[in-house]
Amino acid sequence: MKVAKKRSVSQQIIACELGAFAFIIALVWFDELIDIPALFLGAERTPVNWRESLFESAIIFIVGAVIIYFTDRLLKRMKYLEGILPICSCCKRIRKEDDSWHQIESYIREYSDAEFTHGICPECVQKLYPEYYKEISSAENSAQKD
Repeated sequence: MKVAKKRSVSQQIIACELGAFAFIIALVWFDELIDIPALFLGAERTPVNWRESLFESAIIFIVGAVIIYFTDRLLKRMKYLEGILPICSCCKRIRKEDDSWHQIESYIREYSDAEFTHGICPECVQKLYPEYYKEISSAENSAQKD
């Protein structure tokens, strides 16, 4: 049995935009059929004008298509990670869907636009290079006293 894959954020955004434009087009036609201003606001009834509704629908469709196109392009340019990443608790490598393991930096670089620069935190300096940590901490203490 195949499990249905969760829709991505990009797909959800495009689906919402499609739904919104479809709703607006349906509202245009619904207004043409029941004459909403006459029904709810007491305005003078107007005759059904199919050509006007067709023209409005075409304009809305074109504007919607352009907006959805540019939204899709923007979302494709924006790479992001979502979901759960299976990560080794020891070496911190990430397992891909094909069961291969990759360094976290290369995985994130491949699936996002993030760039890495490396440094070393004070706790790791103290653990790995205790002699340098003593020099650095004494130099920092001297600088703070001045």
